[in-house]
Order: sequence, then structure tokens, then C-alpha cells
Amino acid sequence: MTQPDPIVLIHEALADSARVKLAMRELAPQVVRVAARMADAFRAGNRLYACGNGGSACDAMHLVEELVARYKADRPGLPAHHLLDAPTLTCWSNDYDYESAFRRQVQTLARPGDVFVAISTSGNSANVLRAVEAARERGVYVVGLTGRDGGAMRALCDEAVVVPSHATERIQEAHITLIHLLCELVEGTLFGPGEANT
Repeated sequence: MTQPDPIVLIHEALADSARVKLAMRELAPQVVRVAARMADAFRAGNRLYACGNGGSACDAMHLVEELVARYKADRPGLPAHHLLDAPTLTCWSNDYDYESAFRRQVQTLARPGDVFVAISTSGNSANVLRAVEAARERGVYVVGLTGRDGGAMRALCDEAVVVPSHATERIQEAHITLIHLLCELVEGTLFGPGEANT
């Protein structure tokens, strides 16, 4: 089997990534709404929680570190947490099951008025869906970052931001862009425009 020309492969991947990003312009009103709700929650003293699996777990951690540390502005930290603490996950998964590990943390930590960001490229990750259900039961505002057709998560979230792609890698790339946009909007709303990182 002949391998594709690597230069052509790169050019096609970049073109596809750019196409998805440009198509995401239709998501702008949703991103503005989500950022406003996040800012309102922080302003009211509430917290943000995030989770996902694999690459989406890394995205959840990325979102949290940008909020706790900084995105562009020198400002106070924002109370955000990912549900990816290894001892907690492995303890619960060993004693019970992995499917309910995120749910348990939401039930334990989340309070009405908090924000929960659920990240799943398919929208069908069972453990994320169970956490979403627990968050809704607790009066938490639920944001889904997903792709494809939104999966089961689409109907469960207060706001499901669905990337217009069926390719996992393109969806993950788009999620990072969405995370950066949310951080920039939240930071700007709460603290004013910041200086660009150097």
C-alpha cells in the first residue's frame, strides 16, 4: 500500500482544520452565552467543574489552568476544578465502577449556581453523561463541548456547543479554540482586556 505524500497530507489536514474553524463562526452566539453564564457564576461566588476522557480530559485540565492561573491578564484566580484527580478516580473505579466516577464527584462537590463543562467528542461517553445528569439534578448550569451530531449529551445540556465535524482530531482542535475563546471572554468581562502573553 502506497503511503500518501506527507506534504500533501499536512496540507490537507491544515485545510480541513481551517474549514472546521471557519464553520464554527455559526457557534459564536452560543459561545457568548456560555461565557456570560460562566462570568455570572464566578461573580456570584460559584465554581466551575470540568471533565472528559483521554484528549478531552486534557482539554478539561487546560480550561481549568487558564481560569485558575491566567489567560492573558494578570488578575485574581477563578475557582475552577477538573474532576481528574487520579487517586479519587482510581479509588472509586476500583471499588465501584469507572462509569460513575465523575458523577460521584459532581454529587459531592457541585452546588446550585455552579457551572459544569462536560467534554466529549462524540457526546456519548457514558461516564460524562452520568456526570451531566448529576449536575442537572443539583441545579448546576451544564455546558457540553462535543462534535458530530452532539450525541446523547446534546439533549441533556443547558448549552451544547457542537463542533461541525465528524473527525475526532478536528473536534479536539476546535475544542481548544472554544476553550481559549471562553477564557478570553470571561477574563475580559470580569477584569477588562489583558495584555497578550509573551
